[in-house]
Amino acid sequence: MIVGPTAVGKTALAVALARHWPIVVISADSRQVYRGLDIGTGKPTLEEREAAPHLGLDVVEPGDRYSAGRFARDAAGWLAHVPAGRRAVIAGGTGLYIRALVDGLFREPPLDPERRKRLAIWAAGEVRLARWAARLDPEYAGGGRQRAARGVEVALLTGRPLSWWQRMARAEGVMRPVYVRLTLPRAVLHRRIAERVHAWLAAGWVEEVRGLLRRGVPAGAPGLDAVGYREIIRRLNGDLGASDLADAIIASTRRYAKRQETWFRHQLGGWPVVTFDASESAEALARRFIEHWETEFAG
Repeated sequence: MIVGPTAVGKTALAVALARHWPIVVISADSRQVYRGLDIGTGKPTLEEREAAPHLGLDVVEPGDRYSAGRFARDAAGWLAHVPAGRRAVIAGGTGLYIRALVDGLFREPPLDPERRKRLAIWAAGEVRLARWAARLDPEYAGGGRQRAARGVEVALLTGRPLSWWQRMARAEGVMRPVYVRLTLPRAVLHRRIAERVHAWLAAGWVEEVRGLLRRGVPAGAPGLDAVGYREIIRRLNGDLGASDLADAIIASTRRYAKRQETWFRHQLGGWPVVTFDASESAEALARRFIEHWETEFAG
């Protein structure tokens, strides 16, 4: 699993690994799943997709909701169908997606459909859902209403908290990841973010958003609730000046990158982590990781 903040070079490393290993790349990016969101999500180019097959791109329309739980289910299916002889490389910066995949794959007992339906109706209107999740599972670590609802559902309908099922899954070896965490000095990362924002705006990012709105995608659609897209919608609505757009996106992206860095420092769950300074070229990093893999994990 290649993880790290936005603009650190995760896709570039995955493509570089494809020059050494036969791989399939699964995107763990909560915005690359949306069709039509291409420029502002940094989707792999056609050349990059030709170098390495990519899954997890263009899964749903911008108006649809796509959760971490759904990603875990979809990714489990993709992993199960990785052709023999290829390695699976999961690359992305959405921490909740990665945690849902690693911790969420367990074989739960059958859940009573009627009880599940009634519980879902109750959860939809319950304002203290996170408090209930924490009471039912002392190891509940937060993560939004969907994760809280899942924790409550599993605890009440199976008699065991979600964390118990996750521990059992780990013990059974359902998912045993090796993380490659990419980092950069703060000044270098900020420079990359600024360069990328300006390049994406020059490539037609504003027109991409305008086209989505003209197609009938609501401004408040789940897919458009993302860094950069929010600022562009403000610009199109007249709430942000043209000269301020780039700076606003850069500032939001920097804050997002800081949250990602904090997440990946503390939320990788005790699995092996190889940390690289991404100031090196992607090819150099790929060679270093392969050497490390062959020394530490091969066989």
